[in-house]
Amino acid sequence: METDGQHTPLAERMRPRSFDRVYGQEHLLGPGKILSQLIESGRLVSLIFWGPPGSGKTTLGSMLARYFDVPCVFFSAVLSGIKEVKEAMARAEDHKKMYGKPIVLFIDEIHRFNKAQQGAFLPYVERGDVVLYGSTTENPSFEVIAPLLSRTKVLVLRELSSEALGRILEDALADAENGLGALNLALDAEARELLINYSNGDARRALNSLEIAATLAREGRITAEVVQEALQKRILLYDKSGEEHFNVISALHKSLRNSDVDASLYWLARMLAAGEDPLYIARRMVRFASEDIGLADPQALAVTLHAKEAYEFLGSPEGELALAEAAVYLAAAPKSNRLYSAFGAAMKDVAERPHEPVPLQIRNAVTTLMKDIGYGRDYAYAHDFAFGTTDMETFPDRLKGRVYYEPGAMGFEKDIRKRLEWWKAVKEKIRRERGGGGEGS
Repeated sequence: METDGQHTPLAERMRPRSFDRVYGQEHLLGPGKILSQLIESGRLVSLIFWGPPGSGKTTLGSMLARYFDVPCVFFSAVLSGIKEVKEAMARAEDHKKMYGKPIVLFIDEIHRFNKAQQGAFLPYVERGDVVLYGSTTENPSFEVIAPLLSRTKVLVLRELSSEALGRILEDALADAENGLGALNLALDAEARELLINYSNGDARRALNSLEIAATLAREGRITAEVVQEALQKRILLYDKSGEEHFNVISALHKSLRNSDVDASLYWLARMLAAGEDPLYIARRMVRFASEDIGLADPQALAVTLHAKEAYEFLGSPEGELALAEAAVYLAAAPKSNRLYSAFGAAMKDVAERPHEPVPLQIRNAVTTLMKDIGYGRDYAYAHDFAFGTTDMETFPDRLKGRVYYEPGAMGFEKDIRKRLEWWKAVKEKIRRERGGGGEGS
């Protein structure tokens, strides 16, 4: 692919030109796999490439067209209408008559075309005037009409692994002709990890971020700080004009956390006397109930919500007593931030890896295609088992073994700890009885 230098994005310049540079899709291109078999047999068939953004759908389609030495016409279902596609198909018909070969018609985001528009492709596909390549991030079972789906082969692309993204970044840094090799940049390990995590399995995003980071590199090094700058992460700041307001609400919050009942009542009274919105205080206490007490006393959340409702019903000054009741309850309650920390850890994983694939065994197979590719296979229905649970894995592969929530020793969390330990023991017993491996069946 010819480039026009700095005006062509790095992600475009680094599109693989040979199949051995396509990383992360070994289930399609490995020895004996479907794409390898199609290539070896010389068979040119219509294909639907289904996978997440940046996984290589367009790249694979264009490479196959080049390999089979047929013209490839690209259309975006977002930018093009069916009129333009029909014109292209008419040209394809002429090309077939003249040269005896079809052309490849590549429709990006084919799911954007409605059923009638998709139906317009059928006669040309059936006659062999065009070989249809379609790419989609959506499930073809729902988004591609059945007659068209039956005439195509669906190839499921996987989200790129950390290893695959790492190799893509390394290629870009080493390639002097199309990549950044001429700059002789060093990518720090932490910076590399940041790029991979924030790319979420998307090669295009990884390369675009790397390209920006390269322009910000200092002394030939791309550091974690440089990557963070490139990613333009937002830093949220408080409004300094309300400093005293935040000082006092902070005092209330910290008094509650420190189980100081009387200090909590003082700061609550001071805020109300200063004209603070009582419902703002109520909202802060509702938050406190989940953040600082959590499951050590699940009733705390109900108490604060009832206080809010009581204030809304009574108004000032009578309703303020309900807020005082809630404050005393919160201050006296056992404290635990285990739930808060656990949810924060889970959210961090989601922020860094928001597209981890759902394990096949806990997906619903609502179409034949989904069933054929493994949806719902080996699902274990908990109620069918003696203890109402199984040892089936329900985490994404790359998050297996994660532990977010560890109950504390205060209040109701002692009981929760016993329950979790019991479930863990039951699952381990099932695992031992089944021979120690595999998913529930």
